[in-house]
Amino acid sequence: MEDHKRKATSVTLFLAMTLISLTNGDINSIQLNDDVLGLIVFKSDLHDPSSHLKSWNEDDASPCSWSYVKCNPKTSRVTELSLSGLGLTGKISRGIQKLQHLKTLSLSNNNLTGSIMSLSNNNNLQKLDLSHNNLSGTLSDDLFTNCSSLTYLSLSHNHLEGQIPSTLFRCSVLNTLNLSSNRFSGNPSFVSVFWKLERLRALDLSFNTLSGTLPLGIHSLHSLKVLQLQGNQFSGPLPSDIGLCPHLNRVDLSFNSFSGEVPVTFQRLKSLNHLDLSKNLLSGGFPVWIGDMTGLVHLDFSQNELTGALPSSIGSLRSLKVIILSGNKFSGEIPESLESCKELESVQLKGNSFVGSIPNGLFNLGLQEIDFSGNGLTGLVPRGSSRLFESLVTLDLSHNSLTGNIPSEVGMFSNLRYLNLSWNKFNTRVPPKIEFLQNLTVLDLRNCELIGLVPADICESQSLQILQLDGNSLTGSIPDGIGNCSSLKLLSLSHNNLTGPIPKSLSKLQDLEILKLEANKLSGEIPKELGGLHNLLLVNISFNRLIGRLPNGEVFQSLDKSALQGNLGICSPLLKGPCRMNVSKPIFIDPNSYGNRNNNEGRHGNRTSSGSSKYHNGMFLSVSVVVAISAVILIFLGVIIVTLLNASVRRKLAFVDNALESIFSGSSKSGRSLVAGKLVMLNSRTSRSSSSSQEFARNPESHLNKASRIGEGVFGAVYKAPLGEQGRNLAVKKLVPSPIIENLEDFDREVRILAKAKHPNLVLIKGYYWTPEMQLLVSEYIPNGNLQSKLHEKEPSTPPLSWDARYRIILGTAKGLAYLHHTCRPTTIHFNLKPSNILLDEKHNPKISDFGLSRLVTQDGNTTSNNRFQNALGYVAPELECQNLRVNEKCDVYGFGVLILELVTGRRPVEYGEDSVVILTDHVRVMLEQGNVLECIDPTMEDEYSEDEVLPVVKLALVCTSQIPSNRPTMAEIVQILQVITSPVPPHRMLDTF
Repeated sequence: MEDHKRKATSVTLFLAMTLISLTNGDINSIQLNDDVLGLIVFKSDLHDPSSHLKSWNEDDASPCSWSYVKCNPKTSRVTELSLSGLGLTGKISRGIQKLQHLKTLSLSNNNLTGSIMSLSNNNNLQKLDLSHNNLSGTLSDDLFTNCSSLTYLSLSHNHLEGQIPSTLFRCSVLNTLNLSSNRFSGNPSFVSVFWKLERLRALDLSFNTLSGTLPLGIHSLHSLKVLQLQGNQFSGPLPSDIGLCPHLNRVDLSFNSFSGEVPVTFQRLKSLNHLDLSKNLLSGGFPVWIGDMTGLVHLDFSQNELTGALPSSIGSLRSLKVIILSGNKFSGEIPESLESCKELESVQLKGNSFVGSIPNGLFNLGLQEIDFSGNGLTGLVPRGSSRLFESLVTLDLSHNSLTGNIPSEVGMFSNLRYLNLSWNKFNTRVPPKIEFLQNLTVLDLRNCELIGLVPADICESQSLQILQLDGNSLTGSIPDGIGNCSSLKLLSLSHNNLTGPIPKSLSKLQDLEILKLEANKLSGEIPKELGGLHNLLLVNISFNRLIGRLPNGEVFQSLDKSALQGNLGICSPLLKGPCRMNVSKPIFIDPNSYGNRNNNEGRHGNRTSSGSSKYHNGMFLSVSVVVAISAVILIFLGVIIVTLLNASVRRKLAFVDNALESIFSGSSKSGRSLVAGKLVMLNSRTSRSSSSSQEFARNPESHLNKASRIGEGVFGAVYKAPLGEQGRNLAVKKLVPSPIIENLEDFDREVRILAKAKHPNLVLIKGYYWTPEMQLLVSEYIPNGNLQSKLHEKEPSTPPLSWDARYRIILGTAKGLAYLHHTCRPTTIHFNLKPSNILLDEKHNPKISDFGLSRLVTQDGNTTSNNRFQNALGYVAPELECQNLRVNEKCDVYGFGVLILELVTGRRPVEYGEDSVVILTDHVRVMLEQGNVLECIDPTMEDEYSEDEVLPVVKLALVCTSQIPSNRPTMAEIVQILQVITSPVPPHRMLDTF
């Protein structure tokens, strides 16, 4: 109430001062207060949760002593207002218009909403920064009618849309313009407006929806140093006159649909140090004249359609540090002249058709990353130099035809973290001294034709988190030393010739999540100690010679047949055949064996009579007796537990009844009144005194019964209840217990944050119900079910999803995730994306559910410490299986990529066959490399889909599921790509090299 009074007072004073300034002849005496009144009015439209603006007092004669305000010392007029990063919400009010002498206005990194008001009456403004807010709407034409002094303008990372006003050219002295990460659209005809800003030094229009062919004229920007147009929908050839901007040092045109060859005029850009043309449709050969661009430090031509061999002139780029040419169609040998680039740190040539051997000289440089995977390279792995031993962090030579020994020098790479030599033809032993790699986290030697034993000291470094040796010819037993891999999360030794028992030392691997031992010759019983590995998500021990009972751990008790079959005698109801046990001999207890041993020996003269006496006079405990005694004890404990639970339930029901007795006796005066046992509706006009709401609030558990149950997930069971307007059903999720939701204030705050997320592709949170014993989350009810039921669990009579419906689901889900990642404040990561969390309306428009719930049921929703959410096997990003990283947006991108593949193929992310496990992402990637990807498409769609749409979508999915998080696009980029695929721009060749 006080805030409303203060706001009303401020607005009144503002209007009064405006009237006085128009009628009073003594203007100067009034102007001294204009800045005070303007700032107070501006403040009245803001919410300042941290009280940063508490020094702003409307009774002060001057604002020059206020926080974040600077004045001209001579005139005492406000010249600078910098409120960046203060967590402010609200709108930019007209009070700013009173600051006639303002030169700098910075409101970036807040949560301001609404449109951008005109500042046309201020001709002194030089810097305007409104970036990283939630501003929306279009820009009016009069916004730039009086910007003759403006030199810096940034409106980036908002939700502005429409065309950019043509009046922008009036900002004639503008040198920095950043409109990136918005929704600006339009064809290239308006782009020529930018070419008129001849003093521009930096132009950033990246990540909008600008389209069409760029017109010539950029050469008029003689002072331009930075040009960033990535992440739009530009097409056609690259503007040739870019090469006529002599001062350019950074050009990024990636993630568009530019085609044709790289213009030869680019060779004139002697000052250019960063050139990124990746993820376009460029064709032709690698520019022979590239050696003329001697200033290049970063060169990225990846994911295009460039062909031919690399020219030797590439060796003239003596300042080059990063070269990325992955995902093209280059052929021939890697030029030895590349060794002349002495400053190189990263060389990425993945997914081309290079042949021949690896130049030895490259391994004498101080490289940090080498990725030559997915080519046709042959010969030996170079031994490397002392310089490389200290610098190399990532080495990926997988999917080639390399031969010979893996050099022992591999053990000397002191900083190596990622080593992948899989899918080669080495026919050698596991390299010695591998234990010396103290920083190694990933070791992938799959399908390398390795022979010999698994080294006993392979885990001496203590840092290894992924160890994959499957698909080789390793023999001998699994060494006990494997238990020293204290950080191991993935252990895969499948498809070898390993013998002997599974070592008990595996029980030391408390971080282990995936254990694959299938297709070996392992024997004996599975150590019961493995049941204590509480982080295990996946185990496969099929096709060995194992016997006996399974350990008691949850994962072992839930294994399906495919993970157990092919053994000699494992005891499981899923398997047919004998259950074999290594049963110990019966236990004999002789009462005479203690204290009378000598007498017994004298009394019985031979071993036979002695043994007979011990059998008849002693006690014999068989296995069946032990089992019977255990059963009696369990039954007794069960009776006690049931009795205690009944008493607990009675206490809970009494508490609920008492707490709910007076909920609806009157309306609350405050929307934030926190009362235990209260049904709080946030996004509904439902009367709180409606009979359905009252009945539910009095006894909620009576409505949460089996008949009303509609689903269950990792966050809890879901029911439907008539709590909506006019008795319409809403979804009620009974949340699993957690320390966060045990506090009403914390729970209320988190739910209200989630309820603010409003998007057509998100399930709307309606309210909640809280008591110490039970927490419910109320959301809109989607009656058409989820994607899981439509895709994997549909009835035979139900028609399959059409391609149009599947594409609508893909695009809508992408838009919903993009909203969570780029619009929500705070940024929300789903972390549990899978088909069962994608609800569908009658037109198959998707609505994402369960977003943000990881914050409600974990101590820290941004870490991977809680295994509850990693049960979505196949959807979890690989980096979360190898190190305890913080969850970020890239994890959702990976899960979204898997979701795309499910929709396109109709298959599950992980499928178990008779003697194999099929990982969907790997399967589709291999099929694409073999040119048979169309065989992966769901046959139930028959021929109703367009290959020009399906193929780019598949390739986008494979990019999203890249093993390296930085290679995955953002959700905003994904939405733009999906929109391009169905746009008039021909998409059939888009993303061909992903």
